[in-house]
Amino acid sequence: MMYDHTSFIFNETQRLAVMENKVEIQARFGEALLKLIEQKGLSLRKLALASELEYAQVQRISKGKVNLELTSVIALCKGLQITPVQFFEIYESI
Repeated sequence: MMYDHTSFIFNETQRLAVMENKVEIQARFGEALLKLIEQKGLSLRKLALASELEYAQVQRISKGKVNLELTSVIALCKGLQITPVQFFEIYESI
């Protein structure tokens, strides 16, 4: 049996929609991060130190410029002293 591989190829409109969604997710993640930083009374620098991440990286994340790895999400949560579930509850509320 032969498969029709064309069904797996995105057309340009679909590709742009996926990219737009990615940008929106990153921006929303940054908003949630900033909200939690404010709630915790932290600065980006203090969070970077507590998370053991570079300040510039945390700054880019907060601006929605980074597609994160899971390890960075976990590090940020540890720095904020919250669980990933708690983080994503805030994320979902935005």
